[in-house]
Amino acid sequence: MYAHDPEKSKPDHILGLDLGMQQDYTALAVLERVWRLDREKNRHFGHFAVRHLQRWPLGTSYTQIVVDVHGLVQRPPLVNPLLAVDETGVGAAVVDMFKPTREFARLRPILITGGHETNGFHVPKKELVGTLQVLLQTRRLKIAPLPEREILTQELLNFRVKVTLAANETFEAWRERDHDDLVLALAIAAWLAEQEGGPLIIGDPIPNPPRRSLFGHSAYDTDGSAGRRFF
Repeated sequence: MYAHDPEKSKPDHILGLDLGMQQDYTALAVLERVWRLDREKNRHFGHFAVRHLQRWPLGTSYTQIVVDVHGLVQRPPLVNPLLAVDETGVGAAVVDMFKPTREFARLRPILITGGHETNGFHVPKKELVGTLQVLLQTRRLKIAPLPEREILTQELLNFRVKVTLAANETFEAWRERDHDDLVLALAIAAWLAEQEGGPLIIGDPIPNPPRRSLFGHSAYDTDGSAGRRFF
């Protein structure tokens, strides 16, 4: 028996923050997770709804982004969510600015690498994107009708895998002027969600048991729309 029954637990939340630099947007994705039983595999898997997307204007200071994220993680229905912050390019000093947020969120600095093996929170980009692809293909990820959904959809369409002549997999936008900021923010959140909390074999306790949510409806509507945005 579970210490916490996944079928009856309230959703929890995972945030992915892709910190941009001068020519790149900073983007945020908020995932809501509920547990569902795959009876064939005898495991509970996390199912996700994209509940919030945000892309800051180019040139927004890291100080302002920290303030915005710090305020966001204190707003219901978020309660002590996981917060994955991409420190690639910007460095640990920028991520350290989010330390005060640890009072309200579980901070996880992520370093995206060009390699093939995951080492702690040093994650190959192909691993992030592969996780996102699996969730989409298995229909464990739904996107709420957010204003930014069209931007995310376009980024997903433009995103591709390029196999170099050296047979090393790299990922890039279809054209240089296209951005992949929301895709990476979502992929970071999805990867962390899969690392911390799933899948669960029957009899295992739920890690990071979901907290109370203020939604008055199911997180996953029967029509697959994944409900409304909440911010």
